[in-house]
Amino acid sequence: MPSSLTLLRLETPGPRSPMAPYHIRKYQERDRPRVLDLFSKGMEEHAPTTFCHVLKLPRTLALLLGVPLALFLASGSWLLVFVASLALLTALRFFSKYPWVQFKVLCLRSDLSDITKSYLGEPGSCFWVAEAAGQVVGMVGVLPAADCPLRREQLQLFHLCVASECRGQGVAKALLRTVLQFARDQGYSQVVLHTTMLQRSAVALYQRMGFQKTGQFFPSLNWRLFAIPSAGSALVASQAPRVSTTAR
Repeated sequence: MPSSLTLLRLETPGPRSPMAPYHIRKYQERDRPRVLDLFSKGMEEHAPTTFCHVLKLPRTLALLLGVPLALFLASGSWLLVFVASLALLTALRFFSKYPWVQFKVLCLRSDLSDITKSYLGEPGSCFWVAEAAGQVVGMVGVLPAADCPLRREQLQLFHLCVASECRGQGVAKALLRTVLQFARDQGYSQVVLHTTMLQRSAVALYQRMGFQKTGQFFPSLNWRLFAIPSAGSALVASQAPRVSTTAR
């Protein structure tokens, strides 16, 4: 069963060379290695942001100050304080990766283990890739929302991701528009998604596309421990922007 988190890595783009024209098409099995590589790299990119977030938590600051202070008062050794502080920072950086590693493993064992079966096996679901110069540079999938009693009521978005070298050039927006058009064509009334609140650029993109926050929750104990909430968002399909093109 696919995870409920939709992960989109966006950064403020600097000057970039124009990318090759891209187009959106349905997933094919030959895309699998690149899709999984794109997904895996996206997970790895979240660790530094999570580490910075964890460092700002009050309990982390108390740990980083309290443990070295206690050691100094007990031993009087600045060297021990330095070693302990370095060890704590190293441990925190390592554990900041854990939620994303766990999420990656969960997805690779569930919906991404067989993308064709998970997303292209039944009507009302789909998986698309963005292709430029013969290379997959973006992806997104949709399934009927599992927690909705009426299968054609809500369409849930998963795994929106764009290659780092192609961000800031409209690929993510084109993939989202493709999803919204699909939702209208299939008769869904809403498109829903879940994303972490750390992904501020992604949240801003969803809001620009018309999504509205519907709630906030922790998907698991790991996310709660790291104080990383996820937000649910929804968009009425009939009110979504119309698709003018899926290519540049």
